[in-house]
Amino acid sequence: MPDRRLTSGIAPAAQAVAVAALGVIVVWTLYLARDVLLLIYVSVLLAIGFGPIVHAIEHQQVVPVGQRVPRWLAILAVYVLIVGTLIVLGFLVIPPLITQARALATALPGLLDRGQTLLLRYGLLDHRITLEEALRRAPAASGDAVGTVAMAATGVVSGVFALLTVLILTFYLLIESDVLFRGFARLFPRAERPRVQEAAAEISVKVSAWLSGQLFLGGVIGVSAAIGLYVLGVPYFYVLALVAAFGEMIPVVGPILATIPAVAVGFTVSPQTGLFVLIFFLAQQQVENHFLVPKVMSRQVGVSAVTVIIALLIGGSLLGIMGAVLAVPSAAILQVVIQELLDERDRLEERSSRVS
Repeated sequence: MPDRRLTSGIAPAAQAVAVAALGVIVVWTLYLARDVLLLIYVSVLLAIGFGPIVHAIEHQQVVPVGQRVPRWLAILAVYVLIVGTLIVLGFLVIPPLITQARALATALPGLLDRGQTLLLRYGLLDHRITLEEALRRAPAASGDAVGTVAMAATGVVSGVFALLTVLILTFYLLIESDVLFRGFARLFPRAERPRVQEAAAEISVKVSAWLSGQLFLGGVIGVSAAIGLYVLGVPYFYVLALVAAFGEMIPVVGPILATIPAVAVGFTVSPQTGLFVLIFFLAQQQVENHFLVPKVMSRQVGVSAVTVIIALLIGGSLLGIMGAVLAVPSAAILQVVIQELLDERDRLEERSSRVS
């Protein structure tokens, strides 16, 4: 007859092994689905950020359309507003952008020749490199060029598919936000649900403020870059400023990549101009990294400057560019959650002190 103590000890051990195995399977499954989970997280953030705008359109009193605007129509109005804004900006930006881009393409051979002359003068280049030689030295020429083009095309198609997926998923998350939130709130005791609703409302406000803050930062960087490059006498400043504005949307790497073409065009004017452009962008990045981004995000999102910097560093190290983009709203959400947990702990300690 088996020992009861032995069988009673085996059962908890088997349960522990089963739980550990299940945990490993869940973690591994999440790791395999990390790209999909990232798209879902981005969609959730956008749905949270657009939530206050959709709610305001739903309950607007300006246009007499009845008691309440249907939610799907409010969401569609937000999408139309975004697309309309992009179209208006396109009409304002694209004509001069095309003009300067054509002029840049026409002048590009001469600019490259002047750049090589400068490099030869300072001994940084031993001979002039023709276009054919540059193509032969390109990495794609030494390897499978067709495969490189196919990979690039696949990347573009994947990016477009991901964007469409995020837009569609965000739309349905906004449509079913009330049902989803009620289901989420039921995970908590009934007495705690009002606090959960308050925390969710605060998170929505912070994420919405983050979206507006990103647009504000891009506009400030683009306008200041256009003014600075124009004053320095750099041609095609319109195109370069637009690149800087879009580069601002990509933390850490974006501003650096936007600096390279501006400095290159500046050096084709003169070494002094190229140096001044480099100094201007370095100063702009210092102001952006240490003052503009922390202050704007601190005021808009309510996250301290130190938290913003730490979040950018951690997000960039974990997920690269996408992690840096999502760092600030993620930090804002964690801040609200941690604050609620600390408040609950303080309340429990206060109750226990009163009882004792």
